[in-house]
Amino acid sequence: MKRVYLDHNATTPLRAEARDAMIAAMDVFGNPSSVHGEGRAAKRMIENARGQIAAAFGADGAEIVFTSGATEAARLALVGGEYAGSDVEHDCVVAHTNVTLDVNEDGVITGQVGAVMQAANSETGVLQVGVEGTWFCDAVQIAGKSPWAFNWSGATTAALSAHKFGGPKGIGALVLKRGTDLPLPAQGGQEMGRRAGTENLIGIVGMGAAAEAASRDLERGVWDEVAKLRTILEKALEESAPDIIIAGKRANRLPNTSCFAIPGWKGETQVMQMDLAGFAVSAGSACSSGKVRESRVLRAMGYGPEIASSAIRVSLGPENTEQEVMAFAAAWIKEYRRQKARAT
Repeated sequence: MKRVYLDHNATTPLRAEARDAMIAAMDVFGNPSSVHGEGRAAKRMIENARGQIAAAFGADGAEIVFTSGATEAARLALVGGEYAGSDVEHDCVVAHTNVTLDVNEDGVITGQVGAVMQAANSETGVLQVGVEGTWFCDAVQIAGKSPWAFNWSGATTAALSAHKFGGPKGIGALVLKRGTDLPLPAQGGQEMGRRAGTENLIGIVGMGAAAEAASRDLERGVWDEVAKLRTILEKALEESAPDIIIAGKRANRLPNTSCFAIPGWKGETQVMQMDLAGFAVSAGSACSSGKVRESRVLRAMGYGPEIASSAIRVSLGPENTEQEVMAFAAAWIKEYRRQKARAT
């Protein structure tokens, strides 16, 4: 059986639209900052991509600042300050926050309004409600999978990452509301004076094409079909594993994400067993891969260390089929029964 990829929250396959746009951009060699014809041709491609991303995610073109990825976008928005946040934020955001916001057992942020609030959690898929006055929104996981627009998110700044919605790796964007000053000034004139460095033309046009295609898929209901597959998967697992814990199941979640645990069955062990069986899944955020540790997100939701170290994440994509999902369920259930037999 061919391998089955079930780790779309870590990264997604490159869309054909993005690949075609990137190939075309490879022949445009001018520096976008140059005023001659070659430079203007490159600049036009960048501005076209800026418009595609703005249209896909409810922003104005002048509010899109291209970066090397979401981590850089978060740093541009947050460096030099300390902001109220929760312990379910991504590592690159937590580095700039003072953890003061509570999270309930469903993974939903409660209490005071946060200066930093993610739109969707990468591990559990739990969605947060946008709050007016939020300084920074991590929109990395929600973009392209579930309805989200910068202009109604309530945020002043937001981060996007191309490879989470079918674009290339190494390119992202900071969305910055008009008239907003960043904590630190840029050291160059590119990106409207917001971010220094010659623009990554090939990555930018790939991101633009991917954003346009992702928006089109969302409007066509592609992710509604993915949600049905997630329901099929969780039903199959629950029927065979009565002690399974599905984190955030009662909350609104991304349509593709299922985070589940069996007490005492280490997440890293499950990931390796599933990999050997031909399935790519993860034990949490991709930025934490290779680190055998409990999930900070699940601990924030009130789970103990045994559960927090025993969870894996399955994140589906539009190319996955019911046959693949059921094949994964069968492989996981087989290992689950072996685990139970060894424990008795």
